[in-house]
Amino acid sequence: MQILVSALFFIVMVFLMSLVWTNSKGAPWVPTSRQVIYKMLSMAEVKPGEVVYDLGCGDGRVLIAAARRFGARAVGIEVDVSRYLWSVFAVSLRGLWSRVKIIRGDLFSVDLREADIVFTFLLQDTNERLKEKLRRELRPGTRIISNIFTFSGFPLVAADEELHLYLYKMEPPKAG
Repeated sequence: MQILVSALFFIVMVFLMSLVWTNSKGAPWVPTSRQVIYKMLSMAEVKPGEVVYDLGCGDGRVLIAAARRFGARAVGIEVDVSRYLWSVFAVSLRGLWSRVKIIRGDLFSVDLREADIVFTFLLQDTNERLKEKLRRELRPGTRIISNIFTFSGFPLVAADEELHLYLYKMEPPKAG
């Protein structure tokens, strides 16, 4: 019994430490409901073959929905090892490796130039820090769909105020 209690305590502590650590990297993990995921992917008008990046992919649910329901290729970036492993397991279980790739790493150090759509559910200050990277790496026309938090200064294309979803489209760099 004591071993079980010790193991449970260890698991809870690792989970709590993971929350604190990933919060400092961009955002704590808060799963997005399937309804909101489908709404976000629909708002972004994901088409078969397009590449969807999920910055902080958590358990992989956005990647799985993008690949299965919309026919997209999906790339997830996850810094936390436990959620990375869980998303690898979830993608493997569904046999989606031909359309889904998961990278264990920091979203600020992964090249995003291949993306047609970028999905974010990060904190406001993380979005602000991310803006320059997005401007530098994303092609004109790339869509960014953000859950709850916004990107000031980016051209807003659509919003769902009830669900707090925001769709942006990258513009060509301004001359001058």
